[in-house]
Amino acid sequence: MDLSSIRKLITRYCTGEESWVDSRTVYIGHKVPPPGTEAYIPQRFPDNRIVSSKYTFWNFIPKNLFEQFRRIANFYFLIIFLVQLIIDTPTSPTTSGLPLFFVITVTAIKQGYEDWIRHKADNAINQCPVHIIQHGKVVRKQSQKLRVGDIVQVKENETFPCDLILLSTSREDGTCFVTTASLDGESSHKTYYAVQDTKAFNTAEEVDTLHATIECEQPQPDLYKPLGSENLLLRGATLKNTEYIHAVAIYTGMETKMALNYQSKSQKRSAVEKSMNAYLIVYLCILISKALINTVLKYAWQANPNRDEPWYNQKTETERQRHLIRAFTDFLAFMVLFNYIIPVSMYVTVEMQKFLGSYFILWDDDMFDEELGEGPLVNTSDLNEELGQVEYVFTDKTGTLTENNMELRECCVDGHVYVPHAICNGQILPGATGMDMIDSSPGVDGKEREELFFRALCLCHTVQVKEEETVDGIKRGIHQGKSTSFYISSSPDEVALVEGMKRQDAYCTYMHSHGPTIIYTLVLNFDSVRRRMSVIVRSSSGDYYLFCKGADSSVFPRVVSGKVEQVRARVEHNAVEGLRTLCVAYKKLTHEEYEETCHLLNRAKLALQDRDKKLAEAYDVIEKDFILLGATAVEDRLQDKAADTIESLHKAGMKVWVLTGDKMETAAATCYASKLFHRNTQILELTTKRTEEQSLHDVLFDLSRTVLRQLSGDYQDYGLIIDGATLSAVLKPTQDVTSNGGNYKEIFLEICRNCSAVLCCRMAPLQKAQIVKMIKASKERPITLAIGDGANDVSMILEAHVGIGIMGKEGRQAARNSDYAITKFKHLKKMLLVHGHYYYIRIAELVQYFFYKNVCFIFPQFLYQFFCGFSQQPLYDTAYLTLYNISFTSLPILLYSLMEQHINMDILKRDPTLYRDIAKNSLLRWPTFIYWTFLGVFDAVVFFFGAFFLFDNTTFTSNGQMFGNWTFGTLVFTVLVFTVTLKLALDTHYWTWINHFVIWGSLLFYVIFSLLWGGIIWPFLNYQRMYYVFMQMLSSGPAWLSIILLIIVSLLPDVVKKVLCRALWPTTTERIQV
Repeated sequence: MDLSSIRKLITRYCTGEESWVDSRTVYIGHKVPPPGTEAYIPQRFPDNRIVSSKYTFWNFIPKNLFEQFRRIANFYFLIIFLVQLIIDTPTSPTTSGLPLFFVITVTAIKQGYEDWIRHKADNAINQCPVHIIQHGKVVRKQSQKLRVGDIVQVKENETFPCDLILLSTSREDGTCFVTTASLDGESSHKTYYAVQDTKAFNTAEEVDTLHATIECEQPQPDLYKPLGSENLLLRGATLKNTEYIHAVAIYTGMETKMALNYQSKSQKRSAVEKSMNAYLIVYLCILISKALINTVLKYAWQANPNRDEPWYNQKTETERQRHLIRAFTDFLAFMVLFNYIIPVSMYVTVEMQKFLGSYFILWDDDMFDEELGEGPLVNTSDLNEELGQVEYVFTDKTGTLTENNMELRECCVDGHVYVPHAICNGQILPGATGMDMIDSSPGVDGKEREELFFRALCLCHTVQVKEEETVDGIKRGIHQGKSTSFYISSSPDEVALVEGMKRQDAYCTYMHSHGPTIIYTLVLNFDSVRRRMSVIVRSSSGDYYLFCKGADSSVFPRVVSGKVEQVRARVEHNAVEGLRTLCVAYKKLTHEEYEETCHLLNRAKLALQDRDKKLAEAYDVIEKDFILLGATAVEDRLQDKAADTIESLHKAGMKVWVLTGDKMETAAATCYASKLFHRNTQILELTTKRTEEQSLHDVLFDLSRTVLRQLSGDYQDYGLIIDGATLSAVLKPTQDVTSNGGNYKEIFLEICRNCSAVLCCRMAPLQKAQIVKMIKASKERPITLAIGDGANDVSMILEAHVGIGIMGKEGRQAARNSDYAITKFKHLKKMLLVHGHYYYIRIAELVQYFFYKNVCFIFPQFLYQFFCGFSQQPLYDTAYLTLYNISFTSLPILLYSLMEQHINMDILKRDPTLYRDIAKNSLLRWPTFIYWTFLGVFDAVVFFFGAFFLFDNTTFTSNGQMFGNWTFGTLVFTVLVFTVTLKLALDTHYWTWINHFVIWGSLLFYVIFSLLWGGIIWPFLNYQRMYYVFMQMLSSGPAWLSIILLIIVSLLPDVVKKVLCRALWPTTTERIQV
């Protein structure tokens, strides 16, 4: 064989002219360059290791610490801790360092564990065995040792270890079948072709004798513009229905297209997290104000010489004059003293609440699917509460609202309608045969057309026969315990059509008897631009037929004869009924026309430049002058309870948009069936058909006037339908804003706001994401949710605030890229109305409660400075300062945020309107935040001044001794701990033994700890200022009385407010709770 011709042919398949400048040369089997080639320059390529982990053993600590201290809260507490170490502060560095160390350690352990899981996954991939041809033998190696140029043997159901060029297969025609579910989510079988001049090298010995060179472009991440797309097998795809293949590695490791397309998802932040950050800034301003006020008042108080520092401190005059430095250090000392108003432990508690709370979705038996044997998945727990704030739901149609389980409903041949007895998708079942006509019998010519129609359906497809197989955990090809054959194809519509023909006895008999004499000569595969496919076959008599099958919009314009109007009417009727329609046509070719067609296609396939364009031009020349045979109608049934789910979402105040690639009539029928549109809904169309009659400007303003009329008159339910072409025009900025009335996007958004539902048809994947992004960026900033099951839905799933994937029949790409995954669309109802509702009210209470209890905690410290000469004297002991947020008050609120059910689960499912009570972040709005803050200030004032005035000039103990400052601080702290814990108990609606144990147990723990802390002389302490303080306080009757009295006074205003609000202005939720 002429090696230079092989190289030339492979190069033609593998690269376009534009990529020759920056290219790589691959020597198959690492053979030395053939004589006469250019100077040999060895190139270095990476090995085949895949690295998805974030850290290594050596960089984990520095890299993780760097990332954690990028968070403003952690960095703030680090600065406070360093200030405590550097200057003389009123509290020990331990009080800030210990909570910070706890937060950093817990987060590092969590992130380290997640990265360890990634390392394990990487090792499993990198160490899996692959088979390489070396010296004519098949050698087994680890995947990570594979190198560019190695010849790889891949067997059926094995995954390709890297990007490969297909050299030969076990099939005589040099084809193989591949599923690319891990790349693009499509579980259908795609056909790939071996390089024409190497497909004869079938054995390991023959392949090893191959001397050839591949010159190809450098790695690119674009999956849809690969070099030699019909020869390039991508890493992650799986070989199907082919015994084995031989291929050469051209891209390995992190240079494979799968690795280049791998990117970490953008960090999504919930509305609650944004509220937390806003509140944090407010409290930081309060903290700075407190420190500033105390610093100024300290120097104002010390302006009197009698109140200045005493003479025995031996301050020099120079030191007395350094007011600026002293003032700054005093300011920092006050910052340290009051820094506990910023709750560092809140972040840990929120993280734990989200992580542990996500298990309630995983444990939900109502969302478990028996057929798949799987339940819901939680890919991220950071957005749990966002499920309770959704305002817009963007959903795919096929496989999401519908089952993606196609059934042939009818065939129309020359206007005559045929209806099958029983059609079932997936596998061949006995007992259902034949196809009946429902109108008059065709004549002699009709019989001939009928025969051609069914012959076209039997031949014009890419369906393959397959035995038993497990797909996504479901066994296919099993009937009544016996293994049977079933069909596989790149399109479920084709499977339904071929199964329908299987049940057509007469034509099955015909194909069985004539099948061996019918030979495929050319297949013009389906593509999304042409929206049709064709095959050229030669019959036993030597006649050539071209059969074409495709969308009505792509077939009708190419038809020159046939009963077009009758078939068109039937197609439109079926589309309105929600059926998926395809048209079938044919033409007869002479031998000369066939030869010319072959020559035209070969010339286009071998083109070095603009190959796709030339192929499209060739298809356009070949596929014309058809005779119309008829049409088919396939039904994609609505999913169970899809209509009930959409109706519930509407009642909950959510707007539902359907984004689909289907045609308008089919999608609109599905929307009516799923109750997205009702019979009284006035449909507004913004489609290409209408914009051809009027300008886009006029259509938009007409629709705008229509929907705005309802603001002044009777309410009318509107639904909008828009197609992809019109959407592109709407989103494109207008050139003349003065004459055309401004930006079309704003007018379009205004129309959408006044429509209860929107259907977007003929949508490209990128357009789906653009719509979601447009709604996210609108002035209301609504929370969006996108749900879909296919790879074409991934873009909108990643774009939306919350992305939900359905584990359907189009692979698991959507489920893997989503935040949450469910098995059926109907589970969305419970996920939002129950789980989302609970998550939001729980975390809202957690956030407000944390800020409230820290105001209660630190404001008495602020007041105390007015009575200690602004000397930065702490009110509480160091142990209390450290353990308040970590131990004494953390567990009750964590348990509340995991288990609280303010309304029964069944009521939430039954009454979706309750979802409106928590809409638009209602529990974390500024009025609510201000109320909690003032409640905390009120309680702090009661604690401090109550204890101060009750015991002013009063003896506490039976021996007449007065309490000291630590006893006073302990008394205030005791009232504080009991009040904030009982406040949470009053807010709890759902009591279990766990609640009782944690709430009363935390109070008991505080008492026991105080008794031990003050009752033992601890040898590791340099001071023992709390010795016997707590016992002495409890031995006093007035102390007991004051504790009880102050707790009641502190809790009373909140109780009164709740009683009055429930009586006078109850919400829907509060009415149900009564």
